[in-house]
Amino acid sequence: MNLTNLLLIFCLFFQISATAQQSSIVYDFDETLETANTLPRIKSLLVSQNGELILEQYFNGANQEDQSNIKSVSKSVISALVGIAIHQGHIDSVQQPITEYFGVDWANDNPLKKEITVQNLLTMQSGLETTSNRNYGKWIASSNWVAFALQQPLETVPGRLMEYSTGNTHLLSAILTKATGLNTLDFAREVLTEPLGFQLMPWPQDAQGIYFGGNDMELTPRQMLLFGELYLNHGALNGTQVIPRQWIDDTLRNSVQSRRDRSRFYGYGWWIKEMAGHNAHYAWGFGGQFIVIIPTLDLVVVTTSSSNPGSQRRAHTRSIYDLLEYDVISSVSKALGYPSSP
Repeated sequence: MNLTNLLLIFCLFFQISATAQQSSIVYDFDETLETANTLPRIKSLLVSQNGELILEQYFNGANQEDQSNIKSVSKSVISALVGIAIHQGHIDSVQQPITEYFGVDWANDNPLKKEITVQNLLTMQSGLETTSNRNYGKWIASSNWVAFALQQPLETVPGRLMEYSTGNTHLLSAILTKATGLNTLDFAREVLTEPLGFQLMPWPQDAQGIYFGGNDMELTPRQMLLFGELYLNHGALNGTQVIPRQWIDDTLRNSVQSRRDRSRFYGYGWWIKEMAGHNAHYAWGFGGQFIVIIPTLDLVVVTTSSSNPGSQRRAHTRSIYDLLEYDVISSVSKALGYPSSP
């Protein structure tokens, strides 16, 4: 038997052994489901490990076909579109000043505004007063969301501190529209969702026709899982590079520390935090919408919940965090042989 045949036999043996080892792993989600069933706002919980769907459960009348308002998970989708637009040459780079898209008149009140870059918008470091939280209602009630966001006073030097603001991501949607010559929906369908095998549905637009950047997209839980798998696989799907690999690396890097929770960081539209002893990257939307990826575990977890306001919303979000970390991620980590986190 020659060396080539020996190598082929060895490779085949290794593949069979790896498959057998994978299939022998037992995941215990009994306590996870018991906990999830006590949460009146939860709609779905999906878990994928090594590309295999190992848990798919729906709650409170939801089912596999239901579209969920993913709320601020939309920011992670917009980030992906910006990365693709840069790769295709529509946008020069993340260092490009946004004055190249919006002119300079809006910056007359403070010349430092001219320093705001695409990257500052991605990392929530524009320095502009937030249009979220206390200002959200006034912003979406305005006649021009782009102008309102740009005309916010500059509170800090661009690039210095993180101030979460949906207006930043809406400006990115406006930039995509100007740069690509397509509205954000059509561009997203062409470069992202159709390659993933599904049709993105229209979502709200502002009065000028700009698709809401950073809120109110709708996906099914399985479509959210596909998006998460794309990031886990460095932007590739079935051998096709949908999102540039370098963009995935840049996106999931700690760019800025949250001022509200010092254990949490932000990249390009994704949050980063240690969960159950593993580095977790997650897209997070109001009310309990999550796409969590754990590269060390080859794991993707998706949850959807009611996105309606309610007195129990904050408590529910905390419960989802606990469910993700102490039930799902810990269970998979233990099953794969990792030591329990302290």
